[in-house]
Amino acid sequence: MNWITNYVRPKINSMLGRRDMPENLWIKDPETGEMVFHKDLEDNQFVIPASGHHLKISARERLRYFFDDGKYEAIDPAKVVVDPLKFRDEKRYTDRLRDAKAKTGLDDAILSGLGTIEGLPIVATVQDFAFMGGSLGMAAGDALIRAFDTARERKRPLVLFAASGGARMQEGTLSLMQLPRTTVAVDRLKEAGLPYIVVLTNPTTGGVTASYAMLGDVHIAEPGALIGFAGPRVIEQTIREKLPEGFQRAEYLMEHGMVDMVVSRLEMKKTIARLLKILLKTPVSDASEPQEKVPAVLGAGEAAKA
Repeated sequence: MNWITNYVRPKINSMLGRRDMPENLWIKDPETGEMVFHKDLEDNQFVIPASGHHLKISARERLRYFFDDGKYEAIDPAKVVVDPLKFRDEKRYTDRLRDAKAKTGLDDAILSGLGTIEGLPIVATVQDFAFMGGSLGMAAGDALIRAFDTARERKRPLVLFAASGGARMQEGTLSLMQLPRTTVAVDRLKEAGLPYIVVLTNPTTGGVTASYAMLGDVHIAEPGALIGFAGPRVIEQTIREKLPEGFQRAEYLMEHGMVDMVVSRLEMKKTIARLLKILLKTPVSDASEPQEKVPAVLGAGEAAKA
């Protein structure tokens, strides 16, 4: 026990009326090393003002920034069997789940909500990378399917913010089964004629990229996001070649046709609202961009067929 830190300093602070300062008052820009005040970052949706670097944000923060006035109705997650394989590595799977729930305040890696963006009713679902790397297990799979079904029943478009390391190894084959299940849910939404927009955030990899995250009508990526199946280091070790600069980053993938648009988080809500209004054939009030340019923006997305 550190007597000065744990006893003397709190005693002096209480006598002088001082409050403890949060440890994360200043945050370092990973690109430039610049220290940025936390409140400034929060006001800027955790985008570094100088460099434009996009920091990871929680699922709740994502929905709060995205929906009108930050208001939404959460979609209750489904109840599934916990630890069906009784898995244990360095720790029990149940212990890892408990720690992740305490860290994020979520039941699993998926948080979905009903709300509006620029007055347009939608369903939005977010993968929280802080919950075991946003990995896809049975609970996350069921939560995604419930979000797709809710969108179909309410006749609302769905916007997915993907962030994941892939399937959850602690659930083995049961995790891999979520890939076809979620793919079927996407198909049912499309059969109902409802738009499905995917926002690929940093990182989106593994089986998630190989399934529902690449089945959208339009694929948008945040700047600098890592997107792929296997990581670049694994690919380099496999093919024994040096990969191109920026390989698997959002900008590289847009140049090579895998991503339709790279959009700043600060412009994401406005951009998605405009795309959805076009797909739903709702009048777009913003006259700053001529309507004839819209198909070119949609590019490789299936939405160009709408």
